[in-house]
Amino acid sequence: MALTQQLARVLPRYLEQCRAAAMSSPDGDPQWDPPSDDTLDLDWAIWELLWFYRRMQPDADQIHVLQRAIHGDPDGNVDFLDHPEVYDGFDAPPAVLRPPAVSQVARDLATIELAPLFERLPAYREVGGFSGFIGDPRQYLVDHFILLQDFYSTASEREMAVVTWID
Repeated sequence: MALTQQLARVLPRYLEQCRAAAMSSPDGDPQWDPPSDDTLDLDWAIWELLWFYRRMQPDADQIHVLQRAIHGDPDGNVDFLDHPEVYDGFDAPPAVLRPPAVSQVARDLATIELAPLFERLPAYREVGGFSGFIGDPRQYLVDHFILLQDFYSTASEREMAVVTWID
């Protein structure tokens, strides 16, 4: 079973509908089903970027931005999403970034340049800990980082919240 980083863009009123569904359901099912166009599976790419930053530039501001983008804010209060129909329960329950925080993260992500990080990496690195991936991961990481930037940019433009979880 592979663990991957998941994100969903949702309107705040959708979260309230899910909260109401969970409260009225005998088993607490929030009826979570965001549109597939508003979900993103980042696989393990951002975790690897965080690993590189912590190892190569441990004081980098990008560490906090990337962590917030995938972990949400601690005061998100989406406990009603702590349900097997939402995620597999392997890691922490889903967390959320509300629209103002999403806008801040989108602005912060837009300022990140990966080139300085990659300049410090060896020319070839076999990714350790992620079976099945052989070779230099740069393009894979860049592609997924761009997906993350675009995802947050769109969420910000549409004044949406972002829910994060590992599945």
